[in-house]
Amino acid sequence: MDLHDTTETIEKAVLFGVHKGSRDYINDCTEESMKELRLLADTAGAEVVGEIVQNRTSPDNATYFGEGKVDEMRMLCEANGAELVICDDELSGTQVKNLEKALGVRVIDRSSLIMDIFAQRAKTREGQLQVELAQLRYFLPRLTGSFTGMSRQAGGGGIGGARRGPGETKLETDRRHIRRRIHVIDGQLREVEKQRATQRRQREKEGIYQIAIVGYTNAGKSTLLNFLTDAGVLAEDKLFATLDPTARRLTLPDGANALLIDTVGFIRKLPHHLIKAFKSTLEEASNSDALIHVADAASPYLLENIMIVEELLGQLGAGDKPMLTVYNKSDVLTEKHILPPSGNHIAISAKTGEGIDRMLIRLCEILPEKRRRVRVLIPYSQGRLVSKLYEMAQVMSEDHTENGTVLDIVIDGKGLSLVSDYVI
Repeated sequence: MDLHDTTETIEKAVLFGVHKGSRDYINDCTEESMKELRLLADTAGAEVVGEIVQNRTSPDNATYFGEGKVDEMRMLCEANGAELVICDDELSGTQVKNLEKALGVRVIDRSSLIMDIFAQRAKTREGQLQVELAQLRYFLPRLTGSFTGMSRQAGGGGIGGARRGPGETKLETDRRHIRRRIHVIDGQLREVEKQRATQRRQREKEGIYQIAIVGYTNAGKSTLLNFLTDAGVLAEDKLFATLDPTARRLTLPDGANALLIDTVGFIRKLPHHLIKAFKSTLEEASNSDALIHVADAASPYLLENIMIVEELLGQLGAGDKPMLTVYNKSDVLTEKHILPPSGNHIAISAKTGEGIDRMLIRLCEILPEKRRRVRVLIPYSQGRLVSKLYEMAQVMSEDHTENGTVLDIVIDGKGLSLVSDYVI
């Protein structure tokens, strides 16, 4: 089966969740999270025909819902011809088994749905390995003798399974095989991490800034990267339109060289299996010199989405990085004064270019001082300066012309001030 094959039949789905009324409105099942679940289902290729939310202090351990709501959901599925129900929270194997038995349809959760979308989007070998690893870690604890849903989910039975991902083996038959496969993938991804580390060291050696573009999914990160660098990255109005990281060179207004890295979008209740599997990719943020946080200024959940991104950045160890927050899609706003005040916030439109120049100037201001790579033409009358540069800078090459000595050097800010008149 082709890795990215999708079924022609659109599955009808019913969404469900339990609203606990907690103060943790980011992780609780709310109106906002249900709207997002609907978008996720649409992105995965399902047609949502109904939804049910029950208010209770905690989900039922056996069926997630109370008995009455389970009956209501069964009738809703029958009335609308739904063949799939999707939970806004992560379910246990027991809950899935009991719900499937009671409803007579497939049951998946938010984590499984997101992994399905990731499997559709992964194009590079690294991305495919990361998705497979997340799927295996997710399914492994659910491989119980009573969990009958696995055979349908793993074998190509629609949204929420491993049918689109590389993990299309008979997952439920051999725990040892799954653990061996996890071990192999872990080793392969560690090699990727080593390659990334080597590339980072080389960029640091050459004085190149690394700037990660982060933000909530569908905030416009890829559109911004395309505007700045003509990267040609697919920019769709869909969740997780970009999965595999893209890096492009950019010369900043002050002449510094930078590498912009487009990272995978964040989302509320992002499965920890995915965070762990995409560690090497997400670490681009924690290893960067600065962050551009792209927020969708037109979203009614702007503040909540900003909080989610900042919370995840903290988990990744990138919470203390110099960060510039840009409120994207300002071209569709009628009242720009509603944007949250901040010392490092700029309203932009990655579509029209509005505010981009101011953004780049501000970005130069927040970047830490770093060694820069420049070419200088030193007159022969300044021979001592050439010797001094060999002492205080890294000389990449030296050429002699009729006008003087041309040096390609990597030098810090203090040294750069000595040769600012000779930069070419």
